[in-house]
Amino acid sequence: MFKQIRAAWRLLLTLIHLLYGCALGAFFFRRWSVQKRLEVKKRWSRQLLGKLGVALDARGTVFDGGALVVANHISVLDIFVINAIRPCTFVCKDDVKDWPLIGGLVSNVDTIFIQRGNRAAARRTAESMVAHLQAGDAIVVFPEGTTTNGTHMLPFRPALLQSAVDAGVPVLPVALRYRDPLHAISPAPAYDGDVSLWQCIRAVALAEGLVAEVTALAAIDSQAERQHLAAHAKHEIATSLGVPHQAPQSAPV
Repeated sequence: MFKQIRAAWRLLLTLIHLLYGCALGAFFFRRWSVQKRLEVKKRWSRQLLGKLGVALDARGTVFDGGALVVANHISVLDIFVINAIRPCTFVCKDDVKDWPLIGGLVSNVDTIFIQRGNRAAARRTAESMVAHLQAGDAIVVFPEGTTTNGTHMLPFRPALLQSAVDAGVPVLPVALRYRDPLHAISPAPAYDGDVSLWQCIRAVALAEGLVAEVTALAAIDSQAERQHLAAHAKHEIATSLGVPHQAPQSAPV
């Protein structure tokens, strides 16, 4: 009973915090300086994790300057975990705009959306990414293209890594893992398979001692073909996490 009451309280606090974030994004975010935007995103993300009962374990050197950050993808929390360490611009699928509350939130905070099946839109996305990177921003992509439960990794699609090559900035692999006192890899945060957004967030609120572990790995020079960069970044992340990964095969471009 206590666990259910605590989860309900966490969810209520999270709902209020999301509404607060939507208001900040809609009315104030674009009026602030770049530095204040970054500070608010970092503070707000840390507060969100705290309200859900998620502790943060940051490892490695916090990255700075223009870079393309590539990470494995497990949960809806991934965006906020990375923002809690270094506020970034995220590249998301266009359908994220339709997510309750979260869609409205990310739409107003320097998110770059990918429109599927539209070459002109894809070209505009690529140009926007290069411009952000050359301006010194950090952009985050999830090259797996979808989420897993954290026990394995999918092949990294190399297309989005071309922006790092074109902008002449490094690729920074970031390894994400969620653990709890009973599991080296907690199943609670996984937004995978048939799990709905609500089920994912509720499972996080119910979890005991959930820890989000984020490890910034060594930067990779982008003076290589994007296929090589994708394979190299995936290898580094999988090795850091100790999860199965196979020798890179030819990936779609």
